[in-house]
Amino acid sequence: MKFSIERGTLLKAVAQAQSVVERRNTIPILANVLIEAEGERVQFRATDLDIEIVDKATAQVERAGATTVSAVMLHEIVRKLPDGALVTLSEDATSGRLMVQAGRSNFNLATLPKEDFPVMASAEYASNFSAPAPVLRRLFDKSKFAISTEETRYYLNGVYMHVADADGGRVLRCVATDGHRLARIDADLPEGAGDMPGVIVPRKTVGELRKLLEDDEMKIAVSVSETKIRFATPDITLTSKVIDGTFPDYTRVIPQGNTRRLEVDAAEFAQAVDRVATVSSERSRAVKLSLDEDRLILSVNAPDSGAAEEELAVAYGDERLEIGFNAKYLLEIASQVDRENAVFLFNSAGDPTLMREGNDTTAVYVVMPMRV
Repeated sequence: MKFSIERGTLLKAVAQAQSVVERRNTIPILANVLIEAEGERVQFRATDLDIEIVDKATAQVERAGATTVSAVMLHEIVRKLPDGALVTLSEDATSGRLMVQAGRSNFNLATLPKEDFPVMASAEYASNFSAPAPVLRRLFDKSKFAISTEETRYYLNGVYMHVADADGGRVLRCVATDGHRLARIDADLPEGAGDMPGVIVPRKTVGELRKLLEDDEMKIAVSVSETKIRFATPDITLTSKVIDGTFPDYTRVIPQGNTRRLEVDAAEFAQAVDRVATVSSERSRAVKLSLDEDRLILSVNAPDSGAAEEELAVAYGDERLEIGFNAKYLLEIASQVDRENAVFLFNSAGDPTLMREGNDTTAVYVVMPMRV
């Protein structure tokens, strides 16, 4: 195998591959990227047995062939090469080494046999559809902060992507929750997605997927089966197993009868929460919201370190209310708001609070209160 490729193109492909590879693994081949050169394309494939990423790049291929080499090592080498360099990769079949040459730099890397590299079996996908990158980016970006990190509740360690019924008809919906807060984001149902099985997309996959969704013009081909999900652009294919579990009935958590309405400038609110939370003890990070006629007082009282208070002018016309929240949860939810105003709907100090962006019902957040 021998091919030449522009450094920027190679870096992009190898960066995607090395981020999937597990740093600590007991199976040496899983630390490697499988490089396959044929025609005018080179394919870089990496896997951790749960996720597989395949990145295709254009190159000048002199000799077709395939080999595997350390993904992290290759990425580090390419990253440190000068911009615009032409990189030549050639495999020496007799020594089983991969030569990497660029300008006056020469590297000689150990390889492992390509036959040992595990390729994810291609599944039969029950549903195939395509969606614009910005739509998928919004669905996952706005929900992923609520993914649980508790390993015991593994079925919450991802984003539940499914077809749901909303007021305006059927929608493509992403939901994530960790029991303390919940995010429910809707988008128009893409053509062909109507019979899609509901799947829980793992946290790591959501992180890797973000890199495919940078280009606003891109259409992403999505394929879903009961056990796998695949996202593909013309150059990159990301295939992942889905979490084998049942996502809880989240509709029971979303309060319906919250009538006390607070409207506040989202950026001002987030900054004020951040400021008063500075004095709170890390463990509880509780912030008290005291609501009265068009006035919100945010306060923190930490006996061991001090107290803080800040007043905001808001739109609120209901009876007095005092309610406490974890500052981190409030900040994460407020930072999801793209519009100017965040609308909070309260019931009482002990009930879940609903938040949305203005009158937009396609993004709904729920946060549980704390005793303060």
